[in-house]
Amino acid sequence: MNVFRILGDLSHLLAMILLLGKIWRSKCCTGISGKSQILFALVFTTRYLDLVRVRLRLYKKFKKFNGPLLGLAQSLAAFSLTQILWTFSIYLESVAILPQLFMISKTGEAETITTHYLFFLGLYRALYLANWIRRYQTENFYDQIAVVSGVVQTIFYCDFFYLYVTKGRSWDDSNDADTGLSYSSI
Repeated sequence: MNVFRILGDLSHLLAMILLLGKIWRSKCCTGISGKSQILFALVFTTRYLDLVRVRLRLYKKFKKFNGPLLGLAQSLAAFSLTQILWTFSIYLESVAILPQLFMISKTGEAETITTHYLFFLGLYRALYLANWIRRYQTENFYDQIAVVSGVVQTIFYCDFFYLYVTKGRSWDDSNDADTGLSYSSI
């Protein structure tokens, strides 16, 4: 049992609950990037597509052909569609938060609940980095795609983390319309 993975998943769940709660309570999605949400929906659709066991048997289809298509069949057999989609989802997740961060940067402010949502998303990613370090130490397991993408995503969150921590004490949680975090320093 890896406590970092569990805490990371709980942090991710809390971020989603905060997002849904904000939208439900305010009956609007002001301050939330629709582009980021579409990208995250695509991330999780492609990542967990294998759970519904949709399997395209391209190998069997191309196995019947001889000659020039043999190389294509062998290369398709090396990677399943779900592996390719999983890798795509990992790469996409590393940049899916950028529209949200750019939106905050452009407007120069964010509601408190939005900053908490982003904080817990960043915490989720940071805890997953700790998870990978622990897995490497205990299981000698290293997934280069996930680690590199996770580091890239964590770097994107670093500026936000800095502002979250330094401005966090001045936020007023009593007003939901509070602007909370200012990105005027960017």
